Amino acid sequence: MVTITICDVHQARARPGPRWPDRKGPVLSTGYLYPTHVEALYCDHHSWLKGWLHRRLGNADQAADLAHDTFIRLLSSERVPAALDEPRAFLTTVAQRLVSNHWRREKLEKAYLEALAQAPVEMACSPETHAILLETLLELDRLLDGLPAIVRRAFLLSQLDGHTHAQVAESLGVSIPTVKRYVVKALQRCYFADLSFTG
Repeated sequence: MVTITICDVHQARARPGPRWPDRKGPVLSTGYLYPTHVEALYCDHHSWLKGWLHRRLGNADQAADLAHDTFIRLLSSERVPAALDEPRAFLTTVAQRLVSNHWRREKLEKAYLEALAQAPVEMACSPETHAILLETLLELDRLLDGLPAIVRRAFLLSQLDGHTHAQVAESLGVSIPTVKRYVVKALQRCYFADLSFTG
């Protein structure tokens, strides 16, 4: 387990010399940064990043969480460049992806809760089941990301709503063979994404 040390702001400002390795610096060959490099980056830029996130989110707690998650992402990423000429630009790129995911999650959660409110009482389930269902929806949304909207719609109507291919075709205004192609395309995306994750 890696712990990020929270340093004093004055200590961070007083630290002399470059705090980030150049292209010949001691960066792991896999692309991982040493925890000490991330710690230095954290000390130098965490407060600034938290302020940057606060301005975009309008919520101090969410900004603090996403700032923390940004550095956790750095510690676990295999795609960190060996040199960072503009560390703040790099941090904002990583953080912006997390912000997009955050907004996406909120939107999906809102849609889920609205659908749940319209469901019959007998379909009510425990908070644990709600959490599992929401996480499953979020994972499915992630897997289908990048596919055309009509492909995602065909897949969801078929696999989640239980519609037949004929019903999906009528709903979308396409042929049944087209619906089958859409569903197969979405299933392939899920399958190969799962292989990539587990491999």
